[in-house]
Amino acid sequence: MATLTGTTSTYGVGSAGGNREDLEDKIWDLFPDDTYIISNIDKVKANATYHEWLADSLVAAGTNINREGNDGEFSSIVSPARYGNYTQIFKKEFIVSGTQEVVNKAGRRTETARQLVKQMRELKNDVEYAVVRNQAATAGAATTGRSLGSIESWIGATAPSATAATQIVLATVAADGHVTAELASGAPGVAPTDAPAGSTGAFTVASLRLALQGAWEDGGNTDVILASAGVKNAINDFSGIAQRQVDVGRGAQASITGAADLYVSNYGTHRIVLHRHARSNVCLCLDTSMWALATLRGFQMQKLAKTGDAEKSSLLFEGTLVARNWEANSKVVGIT
Repeated sequence: MATLTGTTSTYGVGSAGGNREDLEDKIWDLFPDDTYIISNIDKVKANATYHEWLADSLVAAGTNINREGNDGEFSSIVSPARYGNYTQIFKKEFIVSGTQEVVNKAGRRTETARQLVKQMRELKNDVEYAVVRNQAATAGAATTGRSLGSIESWIGATAPSATAATQIVLATVAADGHVTAELASGAPGVAPTDAPAGSTGAFTVASLRLALQGAWEDGGNTDVILASAGVKNAINDFSGIAQRQVDVGRGAQASITGAADLYVSNYGTHRIVLHRHARSNVCLCLDTSMWALATLRGFQMQKLAKTGDAEKSSLLFEGTLVARNWEANSKVVGIT
């Protein structure tokens, strides 16, 4: 049937002709925030831009037999190691015009309030990212900022191995190009060196067990395995995964459980944490009691000086990562 001549339609009027737009009064945010580490490790106070602490360990156990009435044989006292890390300044800044703040907006009452919430989440994401990655500790200078040493940079070993228990387990022998210096004191001023391209291997249960054993032999009690999506998928197929059973009502559809939340090994029960910011070629085995977040300036919002017809806001955090005793942790590197 033909349309009669002179019929007014939406194609002829449009928004310019007076038809209102159909815009939902809501913003559907996708916020892939992930702050498991900074939310769950201990919090301490920093009082300077270089935060320090002491770490010590027991002498290896050995034969200890003495004669009756024998005089003492005194051994030299070994001083604790002195470690440190630099505080890093994290910032987010934005500016909103006076007009934008008062006009009618879809999905939010004020632009400033929305940006404060959104960018604070982004700021915490940035802190978490710095903590779990492979960043080196640097003192900064007049033209460069200070940077904290990340978890990966703290976990070192003299001789990484694909076949022996140690703090750094290679996913394959070919990944022997991966190096993280073993620290005796100070801060990790050199970022880990990854194995050359092509020198990687599949993540296996044998590699994970060696890493857990390496941390345990040095006194660690690994409670968290931090994994990227690819590493987590590999772990799901391992033996030793704690089984989960879910009761469902009669007539209800049962769910399929395909993810591993706990891994049970000879060295304890370890929570597997899927992490968006963990590097895909590394699996971190952590004793979370041996890490802390030291705060020099806590998460805060500041209104900046007004110089025009706009409101300026700044979000800030300054702090660093404390590796109380890095030898209680381990990692598998060179993962495909």
